[in-house]
Amino acid sequence: MSEVKPFTVSAEQSRAIWHMGALMQFRATSADTGNQFWLAEQTSHQGYASPLHVHSKEDETFHVLDGEVSIEIDGVLHNAGPGTTVFAPRGLPHSYKVESPVARWLVLGTPGGFDGWFFDTGKPAERLEVPAFDPADFPDFGDVIASVQRYGGQVLGPPRA
Repeated sequence: MSEVKPFTVSAEQSRAIWHMGALMQFRATSADTGNQFWLAEQTSHQGYASPLHVHSKEDETFHVLDGEVSIEIDGVLHNAGPGTTVFAPRGLPHSYKVESPVARWLVLGTPGGFDGWFFDTGKPAERLEVPAFDPADFPDFGDVIASVQRYGGQVLGPPRA
């Protein structure tokens, strides 16, 4: 077992990726924390949405910094503005959607591990800004389903309209 060491990460030092139309800046990765958690700051434009999905291994916590994000958990819609924290326990279907022109929020995954999916399916950010829309950044939906399953998750349906 490796020893976990204290660390500090500035915005400029974070591992930044473009992931299916979002900018994700990882403040802590599973590797950094001995697989205890991962923490990312995500910035997305209005309409950005995750498919309905469920995690079998980890909980997710969302904390909105700027903008408005709606988060549906087990059929209940939570409208989250700046300063709002929403907890999605493992095993419950959930999805989220950006409702404001731009939103910025933190995503915390506990325990760690699922951040690997973002790194596997994203690409290094060329700039610290939301990428311009490019259909090539969106993989085949069947590939997304299969890749999520490799990390113990399951895609249950498309993003909310």
